[in-house]
Amino acid sequence: VQLQASGGGLVQAGGSLRLSCAASGSRFSAKTVGWYRQAPGKQRELVARISSGGGSTNYADSVKGRFTASRDNVKNMVYLQMNSLKPEDTAVYYCNTPYSLLDWGQGTQVTVSS
Repeated sequence: VQLQASGGGLVQAGGSLRLSCAASGSRFSAKTVGWYRQAPGKQRELVARISSGGGSTNYADSVKGRFTASRDNVKNMVYLQMNSLKPEDTAVYYCNTPYSLLDWGQGTQVTVSS
């Protein structure tokens, strides 16, 4: 499985973005997928996780109530809807499989202006 995140951009505080994670390869539907982010000078952190079937999600406290992860296993896609964005959400966002990490790829830049 290979994953590639996209959909980032520049948005004002309070705005919304929807990130997409495109999967290629087999057995994607059997894998839990995580959304991670890394801000400048900080460690990469897991902000959301969605189970293989999509029925279970978990979020970091910092994004709970604002971010929503979803997936479409027919299309081999995972999404992260980000609402009420804050400047502290500025980071490069990645998707990966937390229980068997893949190459991180380039991620997608999200910049939230105040």
